[in-house]
Amino acid sequence: MTAGNGAAYRVVQWTTGNVGKSSVQALATHPDFDLIGCYAWSPDKAGRDVGELCGIAPIGVAATNDVDALLALKPDCVVYNPMWIDVDELVRILSAGINVVASASFITGHNLGADRERLEQACQRGGSTIFGSGVSPGFAELLAIVAATACDRIDKVTISESADTTFYDSPDTERPVGFGTPIDDPELQPMAAKGTAIFAEGVRLIADAIGVELDEIRCDAQYAQTTEDLDLGSWTINAGCVAGVFASWQGIRDGKTVVDLNVRWRKGQTLDPDWQLDGDGWAITIDGRPTVNMKVGFLPPPDFHGETIADFMVLGHIMTAMPPINAIPAVVAAAPGIATYNDLPLNLPRGGTPRKYEHASA
Repeated sequence: MTAGNGAAYRVVQWTTGNVGKSSVQALATHPDFDLIGCYAWSPDKAGRDVGELCGIAPIGVAATNDVDALLALKPDCVVYNPMWIDVDELVRILSAGINVVASASFITGHNLGADRERLEQACQRGGSTIFGSGVSPGFAELLAIVAATACDRIDKVTISESADTTFYDSPDTERPVGFGTPIDDPELQPMAAKGTAIFAEGVRLIADAIGVELDEIRCDAQYAQTTEDLDLGSWTINAGCVAGVFASWQGIRDGKTVVDLNVRWRKGQTLDPDWQLDGDGWAITIDGRPTVNMKVGFLPPPDFHGETIADFMVLGHIMTAMPPINAIPAVVAAAPGIATYNDLPLNLPRGGTPRKYEHASA
């Protein structure tokens, strides 16, 4: 399935959650994309204008929970933004010959086991391609891969993410990694590995990029507790429970770590041990010849008028939404199958300047 020769890519948006809203806003402004449909599983969203659902003026497209109707539109691509991946749903989309760019915990698909083969078969049946990214893992690994192209020898690639997530109010995504669990809970130790397993796919992505076949991928997890009850808005972490999580995903070759993707997240000011963060963002190091060091942080633009924590959180949603969207032209042109950054040409951020809508008034 192709688009081009001046024609806009016909796109269907899948879900209108936090990331989905940012996707809709970006697609509505981009001259190369034509948003022709939107899936919203919630019955109360069906029939409503997608623009209204996503905080902008109406755009003349109604959301629906009728999957058959959306597939019948034969879009060039689905922008897939649920919180978690649904393999059956993706198989249905891909088998219909529709490409997918996803932010839903998908980078290489290796965590899916046998379901990865189901996706690959669906791509071959439909002549379609699926690509997954996001901000981390995803965009962060792309930056490391680009940095490593300056080296004639690569010994190790490290991406260290650090963030104070005190105001990140998302218990559904944070409890699975251990936040809020008693520090002495015997079931705690494997939780970070299970909850951050998508980083194992990020390790595979980088190892493939630098041409290393790994012997194993393993995770080292550490935790810190809060010494006082911590009110996070929609939930509370009690004293003696986890308020700090560290997880290091390591790709091993010949007994040496050649890829290390690690995250250190903390909440509140009563952490024990009191982990100190060197700002929010990533420290990327390519040990080799030469050794390359990058420090990546994120700030709101000068015209940002956010007044609440939720306003600032939107910046994270944008960074999650945009890497898949910017990949759409390359994904549509790619051979059928599961594609990663290693299979696609460099994605370009074209179309980020025009604005075709105005935010709906409050």
